[in-house]
Amino acid sequence: METLTQLSHTQPTLGVQERSELVITCVQSVFSLPSVQAMQEKDQAKAEAIRILYHQTLDALQTLLKALFLEDPTPDGLKSILEPLGPWMNSGKAHERARAVNSNVSVLSHTLLTLPFFMPLGFPALGLLLGRLVLRIGDPDEEIGREALDGIIILYTILELQTGGRGEKEINKKELFESNKRVLGPYNPASPCQNILRVIAEFGNFLGPQQVKDLLLAALEGLQGGSEAPGKDTREMTQLASEVTLSSVLEWYHQRALEVIPEIMQGIYRQLSHIQEPRARQVALLPISHLARSFMTKVVVALLMCPLPLDSNGAEMWRQLILCKPSCDVRDLLDLLLNSLKKKPVTNKGTASTVPLAAASGLCELLSVNSCMGRVKRIYPQLLLALLTQVHYHIGLILPGCTAPHKDTQKDAQPPVFIPVRWMVRVVKTLLLKMGCFYEVTFLDEQGGWELMEQAENHHRGVALLARAMVLYSCHELCRVLYLLIPLLERGDKKHKITATAFFVELLQMEQVRRIPEEYSLGRMVEGLSHHDPVMKVISIRGLVILARRTEKAAKVRALLPSMVKSLKDMDGMLVVEAVHNLKTIFEGQGRKLTDSSVCVEMLEVLQPHFSDSQEDVCASCIHLYGKMVKKLRPPRTPAVEEQLIRTLVPLLLVMQEGNANVGQKCVKTLFRCSCFMAWELPRKAYSQKPWDNRQKRVAKICKFLVNTHRDSALTFLSQSLEYTKHTRASLRKSSVMFIGSLVPCMGRLVTEDRLKEVKAALENLRHDPEASVCICAAEAQDHILASCGRNYWWPPPEYTWVCDPATTHRWSPSCEDLPTSHKRRPWIMQALGSWRMSLKL
Repeated sequence: METLTQLSHTQPTLGVQERSELVITCVQSVFSLPSVQAMQEKDQAKAEAIRILYHQTLDALQTLLKALFLEDPTPDGLKSILEPLGPWMNSGKAHERARAVNSNVSVLSHTLLTLPFFMPLGFPALGLLLGRLVLRIGDPDEEIGREALDGIIILYTILELQTGGRGEKEINKKELFESNKRVLGPYNPASPCQNILRVIAEFGNFLGPQQVKDLLLAALEGLQGGSEAPGKDTREMTQLASEVTLSSVLEWYHQRALEVIPEIMQGIYRQLSHIQEPRARQVALLPISHLARSFMTKVVVALLMCPLPLDSNGAEMWRQLILCKPSCDVRDLLDLLLNSLKKKPVTNKGTASTVPLAAASGLCELLSVNSCMGRVKRIYPQLLLALLTQVHYHIGLILPGCTAPHKDTQKDAQPPVFIPVRWMVRVVKTLLLKMGCFYEVTFLDEQGGWELMEQAENHHRGVALLARAMVLYSCHELCRVLYLLIPLLERGDKKHKITATAFFVELLQMEQVRRIPEEYSLGRMVEGLSHHDPVMKVISIRGLVILARRTEKAAKVRALLPSMVKSLKDMDGMLVVEAVHNLKTIFEGQGRKLTDSSVCVEMLEVLQPHFSDSQEDVCASCIHLYGKMVKKLRPPRTPAVEEQLIRTLVPLLLVMQEGNANVGQKCVKTLFRCSCFMAWELPRKAYSQKPWDNRQKRVAKICKFLVNTHRDSALTFLSQSLEYTKHTRASLRKSSVMFIGSLVPCMGRLVTEDRLKEVKAALENLRHDPEASVCICAAEAQDHILASCGRNYWWPPPEYTWVCDPATTHRWSPSCEDLPTSHKRRPWIMQALGSWRMSLKL
């Protein structure tokens, strides 16, 4: 260190980063030494030499620090020297604290004597340095406390000299120091808090917003403890000094902290991670409640910036707003959170915002405090609807920097991804439970309602299920929710309207709805039928169905039945099933067979396209509902009804062949009901779910019946079959190909040339299908059609040729020529298999 001191006079000087690293290294090496007494006890023969060497070492360090300061005699240079000493001032070991305080005072004394610079913007890091020295005034070791006060007096003198300007050299520094000593002292070991209060009061002229913030955060540093746990006396004295410092600064200078509240809250959050002792944590949380009493909005906005999901530190900061007495105004706090919950989690610029989620998290913590539940009840309807809307907003939303807390994850394992929508649902459940809705929450648990809420396509169903449960169990707040929802139905964006309307329609079951003007109940539902969003149409149908239960509105709702059915066209399968299930209650409520066939036909037209839906539930439900509707029909049969039922034959026959027992059973029942109504005498095998493989005669018999019975619809059957050859499911492509292979020969001259070209093109494409069974069936269908061309007079003219020479096309092996016909290889099948293998390779 002596060598480094000599080198400090040479050029070039050290850079800022190099100087900082040098100070940290030297301070670490000296301050971490054992105490002098411990070293002397270890080697008593060299006790005096050890004492001398120790003091030489400490002097060398302080001399080096002074030399390094002279290398850069600027405010920033002084800050870079003093900052590495800070952590040692809060050490759990008395000798380490003493070394740090002594070195601070030494550098400050040197600065006062030389004072080579003027600080127009104030002393650098004044708040941190003052805060660390103030805490040491309350140190159990009186020598440390006395020396810390001396350092504060020197600092105060430096600041006074700075306020006088550069030119006042006639000021006697020693006299000024002694004068300030009388103002700030003397040191009172029996009551060091009196010294602390006097220091905080006298430094008021030098403390700006940044200095106040640094002073508060420095006071929090003392609550952490050092690398080694301090003794009981040290811990208690430090906590007392921190509490006195925090309280006095917040009481006298809280107005100056206004513009730095976010930084103060961030600093408290970081410090809490290092403060474990309960009493110390209480002291650390004091600034939150103090500042919230005067600047509630600023504090809440700052707390909304805490990392999500909230850990125990963030949660404790929210609860501090209410638990500490006197607490802040809970009404104002809840209103601020409600306003934040009404904001979208996506800004106008398209960036994700964590404000609503943070507000929901804060609300969840406040709900754990029973004393604020009375205030929560006042705005419970608004909170519930705002949270439900936020659940919709957060579906699929990925917020930046949100991961689950690490403490529950295994070492080296990735922390689980934090899913915002699940957290929102959790807050909804918490609110309901705190309001006493235990039956409602249990009902949704059993029905899977919470999971529905988290899904984009099912969110409205989950919300409706919650509202239904609240009606079922007569939730005492429903009237307030109902009256709140009426003006909200026309506000907000798409997601807001869907959530509000889904909740509202279930409340139409309440008796209080009779008091609502019809324009707000029936009128709103009628408007919803023409809404551009399919979900709104389905919700509106649900609302009309509920209103139809009321005698005074039943006739008006039935008159709207055609409009309700028309609104279902070109809609997603699950929505269709949901809507038709609701509409079915209107039909069943009539207590007689359907006489309005036009409405029935439209309903059947809506259901039929979903027979082959990719979702099994949708497929089975639509087929089942179709059969139910047919059962409600009554003679006479109109042409529209006959045409619709005839168009149902091919889809039912093909879907029945998929091998799904549940769907197949519903196809059989629906086909039987269609046959009964139409007086068809279908072949008995048409109702069989057994696969058509190797049963071509059965398929041919069915096709022959269809063509003979409904000759005018033969081309329709063919068109429907061709459409199914393009289906995504291989099972449907396979059954459609087998059906075409038997249908075309049965149609005779009914097949036009254009249709025949379509058949040929479809079968050619299917020979390259990735599914082997489809390739084989396509080849067999071609083979079957070609085999019938010689017998049927309807085959196209010679100029339209279908390649029929397998010897040239498929390169038969000569060894196979002499085989009996029944043992020859079928060329179309072999080529189909070859094409399929090639497609797989590609």
